[in-house]
Amino acid sequence: MTINNDDLLNSILASLDRIQHINPEDIPNIDLYMDQVTTFMDTKLRPASRFPEEDKILTKTMINNYAKNDLLPPPVRKKYSKEHVLLLIFIYYYKGILSINDIQTLLKPITEQYFRTGEDFNLEKIYREVFSMEEAEVETLKKEVIRKYRAAEQTFQDAPQENADFLRKFSFICALSYDVYVKKLIIEKIVDELARDKEAQKMAARAENRKKNHKGEKPENGGLENEAF
Repeated sequence: MTINNDDLLNSILASLDRIQHINPEDIPNIDLYMDQVTTFMDTKLRPASRFPEEDKILTKTMINNYAKNDLLPPPVRKKYSKEHVLLLIFIYYYKGILSINDIQTLLKPITEQYFRTGEDFNLEKIYREVFSMEEAEVETLKKEVIRKYRAAEQTFQDAPQENADFLRKFSFICALSYDVYVKKLIIEKIVDELARDKEAQKMAARAENRKKNHKGEKPENGGLENEAF
């Protein structure tokens, strides 16, 4: 990497500054039809997409598939609430790195316990808490990007001059990619642990219901499995 290539680093850092989550205050407090949801998401998230003129942030087909795969509660009279939009934001960030099953594992307990409950501790509060870490995380990420970039500058010192710039950028991409790979493994490991915990709770509930049936007591949920997370 030549000194002129610091323009690339500055461009990357500037792009990180432009990444902002959607504030709950920006989401309408009225229920929206699907077209209004896709327009809202497109307006808020398109600027940070790779190809702003071409990328589809959210489509009707995507929303229908999320509902079909139990990632999103069904709309009420074809309208989506503010909490539906919050869930769609989570899905938008997850879908590039996690499978549908993994996203289910993460979001189903949230929707079961906090979607439109009318309680003070609700989905919006969870969303605010999670994204309150954003500013500090972006600053940490910027420092890590700079460190990896400078390290990549020192690679391939003996490479032919005509190939050195490409190889150092390749080295930088490899460093970033390995970081993503490792973090994805960590995320999957935690998701698998959550899935095992949920299965253990279901098995414990079944055992408890069998015990109550044996004693002639009324089982929980009328004999149905306890699906709470």
